[in-house]
Amino acid sequence: MNVLITGASGFLGSHVAEQLSLGGHSVRALVRRTSNRKFLESLSNVELVYGAVEEADKVEAAADGVDAIVHAAGIVKARNREEFHAINVGGTQNVIAAAKKQAGKIRRVVYVSSLEACGPSVNGDPIDADQQNPITAYGRSKLEAERAIQAVKDELPVVTLRPTGIYGPRDVEIFEVFKAVQRRVLPITGDGSAKVTFTYATDCAKAIIRAIEADIPSGRSYFITDGKIYVQREAMEEVERAIGKRAIIRKGLPLGVISAVALGVETYGKFANKAVMLTREKANMLAQPYWVCSTDNAMADLGWKPEVDWAEGTRRTVKWYRENGWL
Repeated sequence: MNVLITGASGFLGSHVAEQLSLGGHSVRALVRRTSNRKFLESLSNVELVYGAVEEADKVEAAADGVDAIVHAAGIVKARNREEFHAINVGGTQNVIAAAKKQAGKIRRVVYVSSLEACGPSVNGDPIDADQQNPITAYGRSKLEAERAIQAVKDELPVVTLRPTGIYGPRDVEIFEVFKAVQRRVLPITGDGSAKVTFTYATDCAKAIIRAIEADIPSGRSYFITDGKIYVQREAMEEVERAIGKRAIIRKGLPLGVISAVALGVETYGKFANKAVMLTREKANMLAQPYWVCSTDNAMADLGWKPEVDWAEGTRRTVKWYRENGWL
């Protein structure tokens, strides 16, 4: 296969490119000229195409002649809602328009969404795949992009995947969790009783490839996790074991304090005209006790099974961080 990956220089996109390359497939990687391309350039069968998802002409040119598209590009922080919309929704619309010009030739368009498009569980049970209750601007933009994908399910073979808590080698987001434990601080919110889910990056990449190959109806949506639900404190204690250090500070910040800090960070971002991760919406998201879903349907329909759970994944991730001088 020849597969176009948007966001190929990003964390997840790079793992998809790696797995496709290892499988002998050709990859066309849509990347910005300012992106770090070092890892992609180390892979075989990878062609770099310069552009961004908000540039419709660049997306159309990149999609010409490919067998499938993995749309993994997007932003997780923005200066305002309009910026989220421009990239996460507008970029998806450009991918759809480009795929339509290849209609009849495209095997699959895989859209990488997020659990945040659906929102948290209200009672601790895994949420239904049809739930639509995002509580952040990011989540709302991902849901709107999902709806754009669903709107063309009768014109194009599309599928939406919603990975949760992706981590692993080369990750810079959850890396902050590992750095906190290295500093002897247990990174939990409140009392650490929240329930969460994770996905090891390699497993997530393999699920995306199976979504291209599997014989499934157009328009399906699937959650992607390692198949387990974790209590936050217990998950962070697993990071302690992987690093080999026990945190000294073991109490989480009260959620009220996190909200107050978020207000300050958000205010700074507005004055500096800079995108920040910690906002009041993000603080509210962290306050939700249940971010849980089931990956059973994905395993059944895609013929895919996660191989790495959180305990093994944290050990592998710490090993990579140390070998590359991150920890």
